[in-house]
Amino acid sequence: MRLASILLASLVVTAALAPMAKAQTAAAAAAPGQGDWRPVDVANTLVIDTNKGRIIVELYPEIAPNTVTRIETLARRGFYDGLSFFRVIDGFMDQTGDPKNTGEGGSDLPNVSAELNFRLTPGPAYPVLAHAPAGGDAVFYKTMPVLTQPAAMAALTADGKVMASALFCPGVMGMARASDLDSANSQFFLMRGEHLDLDGRYATLGRVVVGQDVVDAIKIGEPAPDPQDRMTKVQMLGDMPAGQRPTVEVMDTGSPYLKALAAQAKAARGDAFDPCDLPVQGRVD
Repeated sequence: MRLASILLASLVVTAALAPMAKAQTAAAAAAPGQGDWRPVDVANTLVIDTNKGRIIVELYPEIAPNTVTRIETLARRGFYDGLSFFRVIDGFMDQTGDPKNTGEGGSDLPNVSAELNFRLTPGPAYPVLAHAPAGGDAVFYKTMPVLTQPAAMAALTADGKVMASALFCPGVMGMARASDLDSANSQFFLMRGEHLDLDGRYATLGRVVVGQDVVDAIKIGEPAPDPQDRMTKVQMLGDMPAGQRPTVEVMDTGSPYLKALAAQAKAARGDAFDPCDLPVQGRVD
């Protein structure tokens, strides 16, 4: 149930991003105003408490309904409480969710069939960030950067939608599996870096909106050395008692601030621009 070994080779061949250009772009943008934020979907937001701090992930059942249901079901069972981040690769991802802590374990539930693509209705709610060289558009679905077929194709489809596939940018949550596409069960991973070579090959569930610094601080290793960092408690935001439930907001990707940030990033990076250049910003009260 480990990520396929071919992914290790991608660490060598994947082109490095330009962190300096990204930092300059982020610094150039004005601070977001109150209207640039939206509340997260409380019913589909995962709160992962770890020994290094808290990670909050907004999940998207519209993208991978059965996969999201599996994660939420196991979280409500307490299945993830105490499990380690057993395989962590710097610049790549943090893998967890295995009770055997070897990459070979899972839950007592049947495996989940692969959900690698979803249908999206083009429109102003999903602003176009860039046009792909081979056709299609890079857009945001909530906080998730996705690549879609050209919007014009929607007029030719029975449901008025186009095919879309999420991009593996930093903070994206993906479902681990073995070589069989339909072998995902309980293990998942959180992206530390950009790896677009994973796109369309692994199910994506959501994206970290708070705590990317915690994701990046998890101890590195294959396997990670003891004592391994671990999830102390995993729960759904909406299930937390009112007095303990934080108020979580995330940048509205359709906001003027995000559009300005995208324009600055495209100007700074030119043809090298992709949606991973735009950081997801969240806040907690």
